[in-house]
Amino acid sequence: MIARCQVDYAGRLTAHLPMATRLLLVKADGSVSVHSDDRAYKPLNWMSPPCWLIEDGKLWIVENKQGEKLVITIDEIFHDHAQELGAEPGLQKDGVEAHLQELLAEHIKTLGDGYTLVRREFPTAIGPVDIMARDADGASVAVEIKRRGEIDGVEQLTRYLELLNRDPLLAPVQGVFAAQVIKPQARVLAEDRGIRCLTLDYDALRGIESDEFRLF
Repeated sequence: MIARCQVDYAGRLTAHLPMATRLLLVKADGSVSVHSDDRAYKPLNWMSPPCWLIEDGKLWIVENKQGEKLVITIDEIFHDHAQELGAEPGLQKDGVEAHLQELLAEHIKTLGDGYTLVRREFPTAIGPVDIMARDADGASVAVEIKRRGEIDGVEQLTRYLELLNRDPLLAPVQGVFAAQVIKPQARVLAEDRGIRCLTLDYDALRGIESDEFRLF
């Protein structure tokens, strides 16, 4: 709802918003929030669930189980609309590991000249290796890909390598730990175990030229 209203909060403290035009949101979870037009996301005032809304004409009283109240006095309504949004599929981040894996497989020579792709999601008894490849000499290379390279990722790749190196058709298998950012502790551990670290440039893999040093 878009309405001219004033808002009073009474609880652990008191707060007052004088009469002005604002956006009032009532969501399916029961929450009520009051928004202005001068900020991106944070409401001016709100009541989080569990709470209940009582409408008495142009007076809204929102109360929670602690007895806190948000009282909204509506002077004039400009727009009132209800819409079911449905289930939320969740945020899909750009550059997640699956996309990095797809891009690296497509540009396998990022690992080095002469590298060839064997397959993505190479199966093992403890889970799939992100990428299995061969270097210019035909040696097997297992690649573990992360957005942020941390110690847990190195440990995961180490377990894969221990298992893969038991297979005489694959051994010796080298390891590459690839990520957009690799933490110093993870790099030290990887290199101590003979695992090569590779920092991935996501934009470069996508074929987007960097504008870091452009003047125009």
